[in-house]
Amino acid sequence: MSEPAGDSNRDRTSVELFAGGGGLAMAVHRAGFRPLLVNELVKYACETLEANAASRRGETERIPVPGERWPLVPGDVGSVEFDYLWDRVDLLAGGPPCQPFSLGGVAKGDEDKRNMFPQMFRAIRQIQPKAVICENVRGLLRPSFRPYFDYIERELRLPFEERVDGATWREHDELLRRRLDEDPPDPKRRYEVVTTTVNAADYGVPQVRNRIIIVAFRSDLGVDIERFKRAVRPRYSEAALIRSMLDGSYWKRHPDIPGHVRHRVMSRLPDIPPKADDTLPWRTLRDAIKGLDGQRPLPSVPWDRLDRREYRVGGFTDHIGWPDARIYAGHTPNELDRPAKTVKAGVHGVPGGESVLLTDELLPEPIDGSPYNYRHRYMTVRETARVMTFPDDWKLAGPRGEQMRQLGNAVPVMLGEFFARAIATALDEAESQP
Repeated sequence: MSEPAGDSNRDRTSVELFAGGGGLAMAVHRAGFRPLLVNELVKYACETLEANAASRRGETERIPVPGERWPLVPGDVGSVEFDYLWDRVDLLAGGPPCQPFSLGGVAKGDEDKRNMFPQMFRAIRQIQPKAVICENVRGLLRPSFRPYFDYIERELRLPFEERVDGATWREHDELLRRRLDEDPPDPKRRYEVVTTTVNAADYGVPQVRNRIIIVAFRSDLGVDIERFKRAVRPRYSEAALIRSMLDGSYWKRHPDIPGHVRHRVMSRLPDIPPKADDTLPWRTLRDAIKGLDGQRPLPSVPWDRLDRREYRVGGFTDHIGWPDARIYAGHTPNELDRPAKTVKAGVHGVPGGESVLLTDELLPEPIDGSPYNYRHRYMTVRETARVMTFPDDWKLAGPRGEQMRQLGNAVPVMLGEFFARAIATALDEAESQP
């Protein structure tokens, strides 16, 4: 894979937990951080990491030298020890699974054992990183979960206030509240936390994907938190995409779009353009397939090649036609001139009805009762990878369902890189202060 494109001359380092297929790890690396350890449990995801950038570390704890492949420690994160990395890590990254739990019962929640935030906090206590980044679903902010999420934020602010055995999360939360009202005896043991709700499309990803990004900076560093918040404001918008369609610049970029498709899209737009601002247009699924940031266009998938067979049109891997796509009630298809729908990771890969793409080709005869008069097919793995802003040379291990699961669980590379670069800049600025 390509070398990191970070601008800092410092040797920034990182540790990645719950690495999956490598989206966030790749993003952090591109932002200039050198991975000292990468951990993942799932077999196929580990194979993906090894196929691209990682090598198994083995049992010996060691610090890799610059230019070395990422040291991969496969298996349960609970069995990984991090003490040898104490005070050597700039950024601890990961998207810890945080499964739903019940707030019912006698004033205490029933915590799900699959919640991996405690392992993230254990890593912080053993590493004491300068910064932490976590990505997770926006559902953590729903009212039924919000009390527990607020507790998670307080734990991240005071990760060294370890919860004692037998204590409920509510009891621990009360202790954290009291400690936060006190002056910290050691500012290296306290973190400043910023939680940002994001739609990946607002950061240049050709996909509507609503998530939260949690970033924490060690308090002793004196990072300008308000400056960081300004740095991670969105740069793209739906309003700008609408303006580009109304003023014709979008259609000039895609001159081969059939007139009937353009008419359909334009018929749904407002007559008056949204108010002008400094944002860029959302990127669409068509943009992704045609190629973003210097990528070559993906070739079309012939209708007679929806046969699950690799035939390497244009030299692209995993660009394989898949049969039997259907549009289910309640599952609207992806349209080319919008960002893609959220890429999902179901229990068996992509759920039924998802990842279906409407093409530009009209059906010979309209289907009674259907609002869609266009031929449709499943998106290929490579198209889906582009929607997740993975590079075309990133190899995904396993059968289609496992590849799609890795993509659905990943952080879009462009989104992760945007935040990781902002973190690197914030650290650089803080450390350059006299």
